[in-house]
Amino acid sequence: MPTVLVTGANRGLGLEFARQYAADGWRVIATVRDVAKAAALEKAAPKVEGHALDMTDLASVARLGRDLERETIDLVIANAGVALARGMTPRDIDEAGWLQTIRINTIAPLALAGALLGPVKRSGGKRMIAISSRLGSIALNNGGSYAYRSSKAALNCVWHGFAAENPEVIAVVLHPGWVKTDMGGAGAPVVPEDSVAGMRRVIAGLSPAQSGHFFGFDGEELPW
Repeated sequence: MPTVLVTGANRGLGLEFARQYAADGWRVIATVRDVAKAAALEKAAPKVEGHALDMTDLASVARLGRDLERETIDLVIANAGVALARGMTPRDIDEAGWLQTIRINTIAPLALAGALLGPVKRSGGKRMIAISSRLGSIALNNGGSYAYRSSKAALNCVWHGFAAENPEVIAVVLHPGWVKTDMGGAGAPVVPEDSVAGMRRVIAGLSPAQSGHFFGFDGEELPW
């Protein structure tokens, strides 16, 4: 039975990843900020193993790594993320919101990758995925969303570097589409079920030669 670890599994894409993988017979390790408030996860995937993880706290990330250091994990999905400081402009910098966005969207995923590298390297799957966004593509940047764009561009950069330094694993970043979640809003054209199903197809088909690349949920390779 393969094992997947998903962060931010209490709602949105993380919840759907946990639900789909559990339904397909995977062992699912799901992290949430507060295990006592994971009712939606318990309902969608009752057999998942819940672990507390606060992505704003690197000590929490390190503790998770110690708790799981003897495990074998085929797939890590660094999904948890935020979109703070949405209205920030060059004339009105929300420093606190911007830094918190980078802390959660960029720094914590890289720390997670480092903490779980051992369990992934000893697995058969050897896959480490970060959920990014096409808004993190510098080539496709048409302005706005400064905090979120920069955090995802930085995530793309560090994940690419992590892939280069760790050729024993397959590490890629994925764009889930504009998804109908709390972050994406009710007007988004893609539902979580389709986004996650698409990303799972991409993940399953990855080869070592594709490590360090950037893909959409439909399999399209995206520019940096």
